[in-house]
Amino acid sequence: MTQDKINPSISFILVAVIAIIFGVLTIKSGGEVIFLDGIARMQAGNYSNFVVWFNFLAGFFYITAGIGIFFRKYWSVLLSRTIAIMTILIFLILGLTILNDGLYEMRTIIAMSLRSSVWIIVAFFAYKKISTNS
Repeated sequence: MTQDKINPSISFILVAVIAIIFGVLTIKSGGEVIFLDGIARMQAGNYSNFVVWFNFLAGFFYITAGIGIFFRKYWSVLLSRTIAIMTILIFLILGLTILNDGLYEMRTIIAMSLRSSVWIIVAFFAYKKISTNS
């Protein structure tokens, strides 16, 4: 299906729902590791505390960005871009931590790759669809 044949409102809904669900899942998983002394923390293994805290807090911004994208608000473009940049920055700091023999889990690298990719795509979508139509 070509880009022209996709209903623009469906693409906004889809991206917004992805951002919001991503945010809810991020808050849930990060909150379980941070606040619950149980199986989630044990399964997290050698997690980087600053990465978990960043992702937990970012989850609230994911939801906010998703709502802004749904309503086609220009501020959601700026917020999505900021989320993408900050996620990449935290990922780079994690890389430096690993290079300095810091503890980490391979799934953290995979998760940060996914988060970075998703937010680069969301920020690009918001920029192309909202900025150019404002």
